Amino acid sequence: MDRIAHGELVVVIDCADLGRAAAFWAAVLGYDAEDAEDDGITYRTLRPRGGQGAEILLQRTADAKVAKNRLHLDLRVRDLDREVARVAGLGATVLTDTPVREYGWTWHVLSDPDGNEFCVLRPPEGYWASRS
Repeated sequence: MDRIAHGELVVVIDCADLGRAAAFWAAVLGYDAEDAEDDGITYRTLRPRGGQGAEILLQRTADAKVAKNRLHLDLRVRDLDREVARVAGLGATVLTDTPVREYGWTWHVLSDPDGNEFCVLRPPEGYWASRS
């Protein structure tokens, strides 16, 4: 659970199919999906294995996605090509033909099976060493 000054941070992702979204995001993030029947429920929780990281709350909605997300996830990784291939193999769609490069960062924009955009990024040289 990620704490903030006055509570906890939870990221909510809209989806049409809770089971599909739970399987996709749990595999992408290495999270555990709470056991739940999909019939009639509106929410499904994903929690980080080991407890470190933000909780993800999947919210079933009948609203169709029609425009670019105003908020999205960035997944920072060491091996961009391998992670993009892995996530695409799980059902993501790669939206960029070539990587975007800016200020030493390199990334691809992808979408989950419900069309929600997210980015997979490789930080600039030396980033990981500075995080140790």
